[in-house]
Amino acid sequence: MNSLFIVESFGVQNWTYILVGITFTIYIGIAIWTRAGSTKEFYVAGGGVSPLANGMATAADWMSAASFISMAGIISFDGYDGAVYLMGWTGGYVLLALLLAPYLRKFGKFTVPDFIGDRYYSNTARLVGVICALLVSFTYVAGQMRGVGLVFSRFLEVDINTGVIIGMLIVLFYAVLGGMKGITYTQVAQYCVLIFAFMVPAIFISIQITGNPIPQLGFGSTLADGSGTFLLDKLDSLSTDLGFNEYTEGSKSMIDVFAITLALMVGTAGLPHVIVRFFTVKRVKDARKSAGLALLLIVILYTTAPAVSVFARTNMIETVSNKPYAEVPVWFKKWETTGLIVFNDKNNDGLIQYVADEAKNELVVDKDIMVLANPEIAKLPDWVIALVAAGALAAALSTAAGLLLVISASVSHDLIKKMMNPNISEKGELIAARLSAVVAVCVAGYFGINPPGFVAATVALAFGLAAASFFPAIILGIFYKKMNKEGAIAGMVVGILSMLFYMTKFKFGWFGGGTKADWWFGISPEGFGTVAMFLNFIISVIIMKFTPEPPQDVQEIVELIRIPSGAGEASNH
Repeated sequence: MNSLFIVESFGVQNWTYILVGITFTIYIGIAIWTRAGSTKEFYVAGGGVSPLANGMATAADWMSAASFISMAGIISFDGYDGAVYLMGWTGGYVLLALLLAPYLRKFGKFTVPDFIGDRYYSNTARLVGVICALLVSFTYVAGQMRGVGLVFSRFLEVDINTGVIIGMLIVLFYAVLGGMKGITYTQVAQYCVLIFAFMVPAIFISIQITGNPIPQLGFGSTLADGSGTFLLDKLDSLSTDLGFNEYTEGSKSMIDVFAITLALMVGTAGLPHVIVRFFTVKRVKDARKSAGLALLLIVILYTTAPAVSVFARTNMIETVSNKPYAEVPVWFKKWETTGLIVFNDKNNDGLIQYVADEAKNELVVDKDIMVLANPEIAKLPDWVIALVAAGALAAALSTAAGLLLVISASVSHDLIKKMMNPNISEKGELIAARLSAVVAVCVAGYFGINPPGFVAATVALAFGLAAASFFPAIILGIFYKKMNKEGAIAGMVVGILSMLFYMTKFKFGWFGGGTKADWWFGISPEGFGTVAMFLNFIISVIIMKFTPEPPQDVQEIVELIRIPSGAGEASNH
């Protein structure tokens, strides 16, 4: 009994210090053990990672703070509309694994700009590739750093900016020391932490609400109170009572749903930090295997997220809506201190009016806190709450590390070695890679402290940029041997500039700003990557028609990478 009391009274903050401390020690220990001694180890982990380890590392790299923290939060508030993120991100991974990864692996280049530079036989194309990779990676890493800041601010009770700086230092240590080799094995550990941390509270709450231990089945089950009411029917009823749309019905226009889903899908297939993972294995066959394993490992979290969002939404409405502010639980007050929950008693009656009508609504909840606050709302043990914090940090840091490596490789390998100083020594290139990672962390930290939106929205913009720039250049580069450098360069420039224009106009108010009513074709900034991608394709093909064909040797390389025979024995240079 005494030992139980000690465990119960130990406190969330102490548990967080212990679990985060243990996991961080593991990550740093792995980085020291696997530190990179050559550029090949720094860029692609020496090319000898097993398919299982690479599959786990890819899954961790792929499941960022947006997947762990923000996706369920979006679905929680937007209901059916939030499912576009679920469909887009999972569909995109399938597209990447089946359509692109094996061919890129066979081409045998370390980075996406390296592929673009060699396939389009042009340093100008390489430079455009580097700029696009940096824009995508910095936008994406901003979302990860904000996720790190959120976790630290609530669970270690430091302000968000301090949390971002702590996260920067940790990532910097193992990304700079270990390179891809250190990051790969750190991400294997991070996958184990994040998936355990996501599933444990989901299973607990599923049993609590529906009596079913499998969350994926629980959120479609009847309530455990014996009423026979289905959980989703209850949530629909709670939502409509407060003036919101039915949770299971959408309000987005069909064109925007299509645009966001497609932008996320093709953006995924153009993400440089995920693509580079397929160069860390020995053979093309291993690249296919690790892609399949990663998909299975990703599915565990992605099929659980809708259940977590339903549990969190139901519990939050029942806990705070129309309840006296004086009686709110401790978790509410804790999150209030971070500024991520704001209560403004407009009618001074002491009750929390949480309704859809903006004029009457008194409660503002940041979408990003729903997964983190979910175990607290459900009154789960303190160690479970701390475990979620450790998992969220693992998700954010694993992706941040992968992105920082892309940034440092783009600068040191593609910019310095391939364009500015081809005679640089391997040691010099390694130093350049590490220094550029340091600068990248500082820039990422700035964006983490001053993010352009909530985590998933920021990340969605990165996918739009990847869709607008890389996807057409990679697809045409693999499947259309007549695509030349002039077409590819023009397409990438038009695609990325149109996406940047739309993003800055409607997200930051530049170029005269604009509201939702002003969106072109009713498409949101998160979905505009689809339009920019089609623009890229059209411009690429038009320019190609009026410019010279690629050299014969380039056309032969394109033919060669599509030949399946002997794929298992493909060179691993």
